[in-house]
Amino acid sequence: MQAIKCRLPINSSRLVTTAGVIIRREHKEYSSLTIEKLNTLVKELEYAVRGPILIRAGEIEKQLKGNHNFPFDRVIRANIGNCHASGNHVHITYIRQFVAGCTYPEVMKSPDFPSDIKKTQGIITIREDIANYIQQRDGYPSDPNNIYLCNGASDGIKTIIKLLMNHNPKKPSGIMIPVPHIPLYSATLSEYGAHQIDYYLDEDNNWALNIDELERGLNESKDRSAPCGIVIINPGNPTGQVLSSENIKNVIRFAHKHQLFILADEVYQENVYLPGSKFFSFKQALMDLGAPYNHMEMGIEYLIFCFSISIFVFSYLPASFHSASKGWHGECGSRGGYYELINVDKDVKVQVNKFISAYLCSTTWGQAVMAAIINPPKEGEPSYELYKQERLTVVNRLKEKADLVSRLFNSVEDVRCNAIIGAMYAFPRIEIPKKAIEYAKSKNMAPDAFYCFRLLEKTGICVVPGSAFKQRPGTHHLRTTILPPVDQMKDMVERFRTFHVSFLREWK
Repeated sequence: MQAIKCRLPINSSRLVTTAGVIIRREHKEYSSLTIEKLNTLVKELEYAVRGPILIRAGEIEKQLKGNHNFPFDRVIRANIGNCHASGNHVHITYIRQFVAGCTYPEVMKSPDFPSDIKKTQGIITIREDIANYIQQRDGYPSDPNNIYLCNGASDGIKTIIKLLMNHNPKKPSGIMIPVPHIPLYSATLSEYGAHQIDYYLDEDNNWALNIDELERGLNESKDRSAPCGIVIINPGNPTGQVLSSENIKNVIRFAHKHQLFILADEVYQENVYLPGSKFFSFKQALMDLGAPYNHMEMGIEYLIFCFSISIFVFSYLPASFHSASKGWHGECGSRGGYYELINVDKDVKVQVNKFISAYLCSTTWGQAVMAAIINPPKEGEPSYELYKQERLTVVNRLKEKADLVSRLFNSVEDVRCNAIIGAMYAFPRIEIPKKAIEYAKSKNMAPDAFYCFRLLEKTGICVVPGSAFKQRPGTHHLRTTILPPVDQMKDMVERFRTFHVSFLREWK
């Protein structure tokens, strides 16, 4: 085929450009979705964990493949808790074999396939397996009909928060969330038009949860919102603390007193490192307290569902969340999770089930992964020894890095890091000179965001500024995972030390 030849006037590029501007202007004039028409709540939503710093890190990685002037040859991605992406996590054999058997049953005919995986009765029993897991963990019965499988814990959390919304712009539903907290909660509340009720964790007491602080936060919000729920993240993200049983019981008493729905984010329940520390679930604490806490009625709550506006009496309960993405197994991307609703009023349960039925069920892959996680091989079964060995390797590596990272950060001038008791993050406090703070503000940047951008450009370390998680005014932090390999973590902290000393010298 011959190329079509045509001659354009000398000023053709100018004409084409002008035409493009006119077309775009006309398109914008008749567009049904412009930035001016976009949902205001969407524009206000922020999720800095995957924000500008991560975008810049990706750009730097591309530049590192060619000629560059950076004083490093790789980016250390310590910004997010993705175990496999960190390069220091192997797939757990049993979990992958279990999923393979569910998605392709023919593979189970192989003589090399473990016989204990062949015994699975299929995906229909997953909620029953989860109920058995919860019962063994807490020592109290669990009803499979109160368990909801979801596409990761985030999906379940957003569903429950949506059920609590009153859609009253003058006095919206108020949800208490810890400061610091993962951006999922503030982003979800912004998306739903809810009021965020902050309560500060006590950094000087290893991020403890103080009941007087809960009372302060709640009382200060009552003129601007209708408080209806409280979020507890245990073990903590980004702070790494683990609540004691008595601390959890005090939260339950507080929620009872103020008729608050408890959302217990317990996705890191298997990640506890410090000797003497132990995870306690909210359900266990609730049941241990006995009457009236374990079965009492709450006051009138106003729930708005997609189908209708209804008023119900809500039974007092926590909603507990777990996920396949987190924990030591770290199956990020599988999108598997569940939540359990406890003591739900039967009329509310009907409406919840109706609401859930309007959405597609969670992925088969994610459900299968969740089943493998909560129902691991038992001693004496063919898969047990390898599973035990792989689990021990992963957990011991995380314990080593939890201790290593906090010690190394605490050895740096003007940096303080609490012990990493659980989860998989460090949240060190950094002192930023006044001159640097003023400069950052002149550029319309949070001081710790400015600090983290400079850290990335000078060292290749990609972390998240503490302002993304909120923090006490006047303090500055950063969050890093403890997931990269041990040698990378040591290298990262040494790079950080060199940078921090230089930064202090430059800006003091």
